[in-house]
Amino acid sequence: MFDPKDLQNLLGSMQEQVREMEEKAEKKIIQTKSGGGLIDVKFNGKGELVDINIDDELLQDKQALQLLLISALNEGYKQIEDSKKDNIMEHIKSLNLFNYK
Repeated sequence: MFDPKDLQNLLGSMQEQVREMEEKAEKKIIQTKSGGGLIDVKFNGKGELVDINIDDELLQDKQALQLLLISALNEGYKQIEDSKKDNIMEHIKSLNLFNYK
């Protein structure tokens, strides 16, 4: 017989797992480089830019700086999205819903 308390317990457990997954993701640092390391950017797991390091050599070439910065940022955003997808899939697998493998 179906017990609503079982569903409530399951939902509570799932919410806790989602919270843990979000906390883990927030602590992750994603780093990308562009121009052979002339530009180095870091994001946290929430997708916030937390650091930019630009080699002094690029400060004399505005156009190169702009292109390499855009490249590094775009790669960082791509890696953030990939990381989020991986975390979601990991969470789904851990729930073992519908015998998902």
